[in-house]
Amino acid sequence: MKDVLDFIKETGVGYIATVEGGKQPRVRAFGFGFYEDGKFWFCTNNTKKVFSQLKETPYAEIMFTKPDFSKYLRLSGHVVFENSVEAKAKVMDAMPGVKGIYQTPDNPIFEVFYLENGEAVLEAFPPTAPPKVVKF
Repeated sequence: MKDVLDFIKETGVGYIATVEGGKQPRVRAFGFGFYEDGKFWFCTNNTKKVFSQLKETPYAEIMFTKPDFSKYLRLSGHVVFENSVEAKAKVMDAMPGVKGIYQTPDNPIFEVFYLENGEAVLEAFPPTAPPKVVKF
């Protein structure tokens, strides 16, 4: 798991893929919160389409890539929203820019979620070895 977390930290922003209306894929840039107890944490805003897409189809894949595209990571799993103020505070602590946007963990539009029961796949391009797969 260390390789996965190091890669995410190094690359920063990923691109999340969701589904709209049960069939139309949507992709947008997304920041990473933190990893704890087998869960990758993220946040969003409940007025955004990404929120309703994840509620409708609670699965996502997030791709992180090196600037030269020589290596990339695909992180996928089941999306679970968590409404506790404690979880929201942890995400805010991990993502200082988020606190500037939402101010407090109890902001009614601030939502946090985690990926569970998924996998992280580290690959190189062009392929130099089989992909490294880490289940979580």
